[in-house]
Amino acid sequence: MSATRPTVAPPAGPDNPVQAMLEAPLSLRERKKLKTRQAIRREAYRLIAEQGYDNTTVDQIAAAAEVSQSTFFRYFATKEDLVLSDEYDPPMIEALLARPSDEPFLRSCREAMIGLIRELLQHERDELLTRMRLITEVPALRARMRDTANDPQQLFLHVLTRRAGLAEPTYAMRITAAALSAATTETVLCWAESDGTEDITDLVERTFTILEQGFTEL
Repeated sequence: MSATRPTVAPPAGPDNPVQAMLEAPLSLRERKKLKTRQAIRREAYRLIAEQGYDNTTVDQIAAAAEVSQSTFFRYFATKEDLVLSDEYDPPMIEALLARPSDEPFLRSCREAMIGLIRELLQHERDELLTRMRLITEVPALRARMRDTANDPQQLFLHVLTRRAGLAEPTYAMRITAAALSAATTETVLCWAESDGTEDITDLVERTFTILEQGFTEL
């Protein structure tokens, strides 16, 4: 499959329970901004599906979404950021912080991640698979994946320090967050490389089993 013309399907519309979860904590102004960001992203995926990632320009995306180029750049710094960013950090943080404070952190992450993924698979599977396919197939996206503001390492580090009531993370927390970030990122990439045929919840379970066993099976 060509890296410049990934085979992707346009994601489903945002009117679903996941959307309700994303909008719930937002003000009216923030909800409007969220919907604009999602509309831009949907049009981008539609164009990319038709003509390939490299052949799709910011001008084309902005025109299709009926926004100006300056509006596009208010929401996404680059075309790569459009694919690499998402809105799922807040619900993931909320789910992690809702877990029992004395529960092992790996167990909390396993349960929170599987719960969110099940919701995404039921209501936004196409968009999730589209994003991850593009990241696996487009070298520019793969190269920038760990250089994005959505790096899960920062999410895990934030929750770890909050759960411990600390102002700054410890060294152990930094190592734990780095390991979790790399492992969970690899999990969703493997799912995309299978073209979504693997059971992603099973992959997540296997990932956390390996982490909890301390790589003893290697």
